[in-house]
Amino acid sequence: MSLLVVGSIALDTVKTPVEEHADLVGGSASYAALGASFFSPVKLVGVVGKDFPASEFDFWKSRKIDVNGVQRVDGKTFRWSGEYAWDLNTRETRSVALNVFEHFKPVLPAFYRQSDFTLLANIAPALQSHVLDQMEKPRFVVADTMDLWIETTRKDLDALLPRVDLLILNDSEARQMTKETSLIKAGRSIRKLGPRYVAIKKGEHGALLFGEDEFFSCGAYPLEDIHDPTGAGDTFAGGMAGYLAGAVKNVQFTDLRKAMIYGSVLASFTVEAFSLDRLRKLSMDEIKERYETFKLMSQFEVEI
Repeated sequence: MSLLVVGSIALDTVKTPVEEHADLVGGSASYAALGASFFSPVKLVGVVGKDFPASEFDFWKSRKIDVNGVQRVDGKTFRWSGEYAWDLNTRETRSVALNVFEHFKPVLPAFYRQSDFTLLANIAPALQSHVLDQMEKPRFVVADTMDLWIETTRKDLDALLPRVDLLILNDSEARQMTKETSLIKAGRSIRKLGPRYVAIKKGEHGALLFGEDEFFSCGAYPLEDIHDPTGAGDTFAGGMAGYLAGAVKNVQFTDLRKAMIYGSVLASFTVEAFSLDRLRKLSMDEIKERYETFKLMSQFEVEI
């Protein structure tokens, strides 16, 4: 089965304390789609301007990413610029230019609408709902969100949540959303808002997974060198959704545990280079090797 991925496609400028690079391919959908493509064919939906490199379309096609849903329109591609502090955990946005993304309203090609698995990457909740309105009967829906939508479009987000099987957000967003300091309380509170499952990302400290009466915690893969954290969370979501679409028919909590480990593994590779550079060179053998190491570290005992 294939996975439908809808989100932003961008050109980024990223500065760390030791390096700065411009015109990097980024955006939530770019990272998520590439992460997912290791496990499942992907149908990608997004919008780019005339300045977006045509070579990226060729690369997507080489990775079984269907690009019939990617619109190329007059104007400039969505651009984001950010700078990281020395710990690489703190990030300041230097500039945002929505450009063609400002008026983006996803339109799904007819053969996309029957997709069984859907990842609504980090875009406005109203757009995420608009995508679901066009779909026939998705089997499993994953949605990512962020602090901006929690603060400015909470009504739209609340309307989306009952239509979502798995909501992914980070620890600060979970606390912002629930006003709870405890992530355990926050995760359980968010589940009551509608989603069947909730995954809370904790960056270098791993992730938490909540079901109705089930709970799972996994650490993060230990890394000595981190070059660019941009897109790690999007890759995590893509890895989770891609694994589910490629290997699971009826998603159970045990499947989500395994998907979370794969998502964490994919994210650990993302941060080893700027943009998508590490993922472009990544092999399935490397993923499986790191997965086995991760499994031993966390005493995770589900068989591949």
